[in-house]
Order: sequence, then structure tokens, then C-alpha cells
Amino acid sequence: MKLKKLLQVFWTFFKIGAFTFGGGYAMIPLIQNEAVEKRHWVTDDDILEIVAIAESTPGPIAINSATFVGYRAAGVLGSVCGTLGVVLPSFVIILALSFVLQEFQALRAVQYAFFGIRAGVLALLIKALWTMYKKSPKGWPAYVVMGLSFLLTAVFSINVIFVIIGCAIFGLVTSRILKKGEVA
Repeated sequence: MKLKKLLQVFWTFFKIGAFTFGGGYAMIPLIQNEAVEKRHWVTDDDILEIVAIAESTPGPIAINSATFVGYRAAGVLGSVCGTLGVVLPSFVIILALSFVLQEFQALRAVQYAFFGIRAGVLALLIKALWTMYKKSPKGWPAYVVMGLSFLLTAVFSINVIFVIIGCAIFGLVTSRILKKGEVA
């Protein structure tokens, strides 16, 4: 039974890794669909926490998410299977492309295909944003963090690590202040 679960974790993340273009954020809706809706390995709330942790730990978000979901589904070996599953397709594809990259890039059909793929990836990113927004806590602290984080990263090009640390500090301070307000 354990082997079956491990193979399910590997195969699920292998499919996600093989058929998702655009990086980790484009994979989040697929991970959510597979891990929450189809397989029931985690809940929607778990996905929000996993994405938050995956964003703030070193490494690509897709790999971190696969590792966390794999662990929740089948323990340590599940995390290994999830990680290998999501990484293996990219590794094989990049290895194969590295041999023919010059000729491959010049093909007009490939350029058009990637133009369409980029548009599809943008749609997946917007869907991930919308899904996370709907599930996130609302209120002035969340909107302040969201707005300032966007400005700091998109407009002022502040390193994301510093923004995440600042958001964590803001959350801690704000929650303490709000808790004191409840007691009074």
C-alpha cells in the first residue's frame, strides 16, 4: 500500500512537472487541483500554508511545494518522490534541448508556440493569484502588506527576501497590537 501511494505522489508531480510551463507559480493551480481536489492529500488551507512556506524557503517554489505535499501525503519518502517527480521532466527536457538548442531556437514555429505558451502561463499565474487572494485573510493589515510588497518588489526592485522578512515582522507586530486591542 505504501509503495502505491509513493508511486501516486511521484506520478502526480511528474505530470505536473512535464506539462506546466512558466515555473512554480504556474504549477500552483495544478498542485492545488491534484493534491486537494482529486487526491485529498491536503486541504485548501494547507496549500496556502505550503505556498507561503515554499516562497520563503530557499529553492524553487514548485520543488518546495512538491516536497511539502509529498511529505504530507506519504512522509519522508513521499517528499523524495514528489521532489523527483516534479524535477525529472524538466531535467530530461533541458538535457535533450541542450544538444539542439541553436537549431531549435531559430524555428519560427517554436517561436510562435512559445508566444502562445507565455500567454497561457500568464493566465495560470492570474488564476493562482485569484485563488490565493480568495483564501487569504482580508482586512487592512493584509491589504497594507499586499500593497507595500508589490511596490517594494515591482517598483523599487527590493530583494524579495527582505520583503518577506519585513512582512513577517509586520505580521508579528500587527497581531500583537491587535491582540492587545481585543483585551482592552
